[in-house]
Amino acid sequence: MTLRILAVDDSRTMRDMIRLALAEAGFEVHLAEDGIHGLEVMDAVNPQVIITDINMPRMDGFGFIEAIRARDDYKGVPILTLTTESADNLKQRARDAGATGWIVKPFNKEKLISIIHRVAA
Repeated sequence: MTLRILAVDDSRTMRDMIRLALAEAGFEVHLAEDGIHGLEVMDAVNPQVIITDINMPRMDGFGFIEAIRARDDYKGVPILTLTTESADNLKQRARDAGATGWIVKPFNKEKLISIIHRVAA
């Protein structure tokens, strides 16, 4: 079974890097430009794993995670943060919002793929 991934990041370069890495690994990858856009495409994508940046315009990653967790139909979907941030207080804030894991950019393709398989199991 192919996993459907929704990756949300305001950087076109980062979205392209994520898409390339995950598509090569056999995932079905869908992209969004920020938290608002991510929420707009959620139901059409019906993702099995969500990857989100933290620092984005319109709606940041924390707001996006909270909005997803407020919906009963997405409470169990794993959410990974993929960000340049590494402060412990931000990691805790993401966990409190409902994030499943935290990955610091730049990401290692093999590690990201491994984590996705682990959280989706």
